[in-house]
Formats: sequence, structure tokens, C-alpha cells
Amino acid sequence: MQPRHHCTDEKWLKTSNGDPRGYIDPLPLKELWFHMGTVCNLRCPDCYENSAPGDHRLEMVTFDEIKPFIDEAVELGVEQFSFTGGEPFVTKDIVRILEHTLDFCPCLMLTNGVLQSRIDEVFPMVEKKHPLSFRVSLDYPDVEKHDALRGGGMFQRALETLSELYSAGFHVSVARRRIEGEDASAVDAAYRPLFEAVDLPEETQIISFPNLTVPAEASAKEGQTGTPEITETCMTTYHTEETRAKFMCAFSRMIVKQNGNLRVYACTLVDDNPFFDLGGSLAETADVRVMLEHSRCYSCFAGGTSCSELM
Repeated sequence: MQPRHHCTDEKWLKTSNGDPRGYIDPLPLKELWFHMGTVCNLRCPDCYENSAPGDHRLEMVTFDEIKPFIDEAVELGVEQFSFTGGEPFVTKDIVRILEHTLDFCPCLMLTNGVLQSRIDEVFPMVEKKHPLSFRVSLDYPDVEKHDALRGGGMFQRALETLSELYSAGFHVSVARRRIEGEDASAVDAAYRPLFEAVDLPEETQIISFPNLTVPAEASAKEGQTGTPEITETCMTTYHTEETRAKFMCAFSRMIVKQNGNLRVYACTLVDDNPFFDLGGSLAETADVRVMLEHSRCYSCFAGGTSCSELM
């Protein structure tokens, strides 16, 4: 299948200097993400999505709305469904959605881990045909630093949720913030005693994310952030066919609801930019070449940032 451009806007196709913009060509769909909406039970000042209680920048989805995308993805041979937000456990239909998707393939849930009454509802799913995994946010291996953002007691509650899920038989991982210039090995090592205290394996996976501009900032400052633009030459000089295949926009898509409509976006981190709205169905987007136009694309280019655990 010959990749195509879904948008002919010069800003999408070329950098501000007029150079051909770097891009990622699509591979067969491996992972389909669902953004469950930007409503959250917490209000964190540096949230990547600007999520908060009552926020509807991205609208909450229902089972009936996303079922056609689930069915289409299964027909296309998807290997995993993944869920993000906001806080997915705020979504009314999340348990019904998980029960359905786990009949077809493994699922990954991103959560802050503190809505215990909803989390309790998933424990029977350990018996489902396919496994359900959880990635819980523990921003720093420092309780006070974490709770300064998420609220008093949130670190301990999230850590206990990780332990409970693991003890019940679910795979768990941790999402943390990456600080520029940090000693990554030392930071990861600082989590190990915390894991040990709640009977989590020392080798529990830790996925780190850099500080990213929040959606409003990215939209307002696109092209003016000082973030280096990625050219076609950059992608052939600093990346190979193998490393380009590890970009999320090569093998995954995300479903987003805005203004009452569900749309297919290129990845989980670009939902504020309409250029990355690739179409209304997965089949429609299967041959779309994704230009690396968003300021957040540089994190993937330079640091290998990825929300996926498949690659």
C-alpha cells in the first residue's frame, strides 16, 4: 500500500524553512488506544492533557460509540487495546468496555490508581481470556514531591493499588516523570525500596516521560516553542528503518471524541492538533503518512518517548 498524505497544507508537509518534513510511514495496526476523555478525579497543575474534574476538551466515550472501532480493529488483527485519559476509571462504561475487549486481545489501562471503588470492579477480570495490565502514575520516588502535584496521600494510595493489582494476578508497571539531565538508573533504583515495602517485584517496569508542553501551550506556540523541527533528512541520518518502526504513529492509532464525533488520531500525545486527525475509521487511516509536525514529536525523535509497551 503506497502511503498518502491526508492533508496538503504546506505547514503539514514542510518545515518553517521549507524543507521536506520528517515523517513516519504506517505499518499494520498493532495497538489501538482509546482516549476516554479529559475528565479526571484529580487536578494536577502540569498534566500532559490539562485533564481535571469537569474538563471536557476531549469528551467521555461510551461503549456503544467505541464498539465499531473495536470490531474494526479486531478485523485488522490488532494485538492490544490501550486506554488513557483523563482518568479512565471516571468513565461510566469502562468496566463494560474492558469486559468486551478482553475477549479479543490483551488490554493496557493507564490510571492514577486512586479510584478504589472502580478499581475493585476489575478484579474478576483476571479470569478473562486475555490479560489486563495496569500502568499507574508515580511521578517521583519522593512522596512529598508526588503529592504536591496530585494531593496528599495520593502516592501511598497509588502504591497500594499497584500492590493489590499485582497480588490479584495482573501485570503492573509504573509511569514516572523524567527530569532533564537526571541519572535515570539512580532514579529508577530509588523506586525499588518502595516496591519492596508493598511486595511488588524489584523488576517492576518503570516507563519515564519527559516534561511535555500541555495541549494549550502546544497549540498556541506551535512552530514557536524553540523545539527543533524534524526534517526528512533528520529521519534518515539519525534513524533507521528499524527505529522508525518503533515510533507509535507507525503501528498504533488513538480514538478521540470531540464535538460529539469520534475521530482517529495519529497517537496519544497530539490530540490538540487537527493536522493529526487522520480520518473517521481505521481503514481510512491505514495508508496515511504521519508528518512529525507537532512539538511533542521531537521527544519521540530524540529520546524514544513512547506510551506503548509493545515495542
